[in-house]
Amino acid sequence: MKKRTENSSKRLQGKPPAATPRAETRTIHIEFFMSGAESVGIAGTFNDWRPERAPMLSDGHNRWIKDLSLTPGVYEYCLVVNGYKWMPDPHARETAPNPFGGRNSVLKV
Repeated sequence: MKKRTENSSKRLQGKPPAATPRAETRTIHIEFFMSGAESVGIAGTFNDWRPERAPMLSDGHNRWIKDLSLTPGVYEYCLVVNGYKWMPDPHARETAPNPFGGRNSVLKV
């Protein structure tokens, strides 16, 4: 016979188990200016380095914008222009070396 624990008896009494606390997300606004860009995406540790998961929107005047919803933490990212040119965000306050000899932007949320 299975022994009833305090948690199982609470569930049997109609009380739901305690919810796991969720980290709240914050909206991070990123802007980038580049003439001649046809597409810009953001690739980073928050999206497995897949720029197609965070495409930036053009305003039609060389300005690209994206709002990211991120949980608190430290992230590295690059802007990917026209699908092949990886570059750090020129507006980032901090960068870090990457294993390919370039630099990643650092974002602290």
